[in-house]
Amino acid sequence: MTQQFSGAPACGIGPRLRGAREKRGLTLLGAAEKLHVDARLLEALEAEDFAALGADVYVRGHLRRYAELLGESPAEFQELYIHSSQTQGPDLTHIMRTEHPRERSRLIVPAILVLVGFALAGLLSWMLGEKNRRVSVAPPIPVHEAPVAPVTPTTPPQLATNLASTPSAPLTVTPALAHETQLTLQLAGESWVEISDVDGRQLLQGLIEAGSARRASGAPPLRLVLGNAPAVALQINGQAVTLAGLVRRDGSAHVLIDDTGRVSPAPPRLAHGD
Repeated sequence: MTQQFSGAPACGIGPRLRGAREKRGLTLLGAAEKLHVDARLLEALEAEDFAALGADVYVRGHLRRYAELLGESPAEFQELYIHSSQTQGPDLTHIMRTEHPRERSRLIVPAILVLVGFALAGLLSWMLGEKNRRVSVAPPIPVHEAPVAPVTPTTPPQLATNLASTPSAPLTVTPALAHETQLTLQLAGESWVEISDVDGRQLLQGLIEAGSARRASGAPPLRLVLGNAPAVALQINGQAVTLAGLVRRDGSAHVLIDDTGRVSPAPPRLAHGD
């Protein structure tokens, strides 16, 4: 793909990125490690497969960071991307065929039957769920202290004193179940954020803009990766936590957060080269 830029022909975004990377002697995996992103993201940029990167704001953010890493002009690549998105023509490979009114009438009845079937299935599922919730949620059992035996006029004074001083049976308190750990992030500057729970399930991942706030919760220990850690204010279960001493020289931070809210350096992950 070639575009006109500043009055002269310019190479496409993908070839220019790939050429700049190879000129610096970087592999896709090496560049991805420096940016703390998946190598498939950079591969999509070099292939100009922008649809695989999601919304337009994410494409711009990844393109700017990649250009800065390769020593290229982010503004120039932004303008190339704008021009490329504006010059994409409509897809003429799919030509709509006008359906005959009789064909449409034959399709309407099956479609209505399918919609009614889905509606009945959803209603049945909701009714079964409500019934299970009513059965599973039992009312709390009230706890009563053992009453003290009353002292009648015929009770000897010494026996009344013993009855009054007899302590009631201690109540057994069942400890509450452990809650999920909740993280709140306030971003003063743009940063890559990645949060996963104890099972490795991704709770949050992406390039977050400056001035944004994000919240995620999951089963601890939680793994937190920040590309621009000094720009992120972190709260764990509503308590502000500092990452001092855990920020790397490149400004990133890779930490583990246990069920007590304690923060410690995260062990390496071979899959991402941490």
